[in-house]
Amino acid sequence: MNTETTIDTPALLVEEPEEGIALLTLNRPKARNSLSEALMAAVSEELDGIASRQDVRVVVLAAAGPVFSAGHDLKEMTARRADPDRGRAYFTEVLGTCSAMMQRIVRLPQPVIAAVEGVATAAGCQLVASCDLAVAGAAARFCTPGVHIGLFCSTPMVALSRNVPRKHAMEMLLTGEMVDAQDAARFGLVNRVVAEGEALAAALAMARTIAAKSPLTLKIGKRAFYEQLEMGLSDAYRHASAVMVENMLARDAEEGIGAFIEKREPNWQGR
Repeated sequence: MNTETTIDTPALLVEEPEEGIALLTLNRPKARNSLSEALMAAVSEELDGIASRQDVRVVVLAAAGPVFSAGHDLKEMTARRADPDRGRAYFTEVLGTCSAMMQRIVRLPQPVIAAVEGVATAAGCQLVASCDLAVAGAAARFCTPGVHIGLFCSTPMVALSRNVPRKHAMEMLLTGEMVDAQDAARFGLVNRVVAEGEALAAALAMARTIAAKSPLTLKIGKRAFYEQLEMGLSDAYRHASAVMVENMLARDAEEGIGAFIEKREPNWQGR
């Protein structure tokens, strides 16, 4: 049995610290929260369950210990070089699993906020970039260091290049050097920087603000945001206009506008 998935030491901790908020905590601190098969499976399974829950409006992703995530579990991967195909089939499977997990975050109806303390490297940096929002402690650092070991961070590049301006992304990918929290905010990799040790509290505060909104509106808006990003300008406007028409016809939009006009708090029903 894989000990990291036993009852005593789960790879992922799942809590609901407040109404409407799910907190997922990477829990492999001794392994620098590297993304093992078990951890990726646990995150993916939990996200699949959350996707259909009406009572969860926001997800916060944090990590136990001093490192947010060191990326892929290279020890786990290197062990498969002894396979007859030198690990080709296994590497293909693991990278596919990781890519699917990242896409689950993007496609999840609920917004996902990363609370980052310590270092987020390679696929760990990819994980931060895949989240909709991110808060970093002042001592947090980020990098895509694959070039140092002869392995370009090609899959982390996908999420990174969709969050960070091109030249900043290329600098991170080509140099492999660390980026501090302030530069990560300047680049757009994280939304804000808070005092060291305060990232989770700040992320929960942000989640609390978002969770007070209509869950239907959040779902519609997140989906439309990522859809229009992949379109040309004219197609994006056509798509966004169609989305807004449907949104206007939703009960929550009718209620929200009515509440605004009547100067009262809205009563969201998620429909």
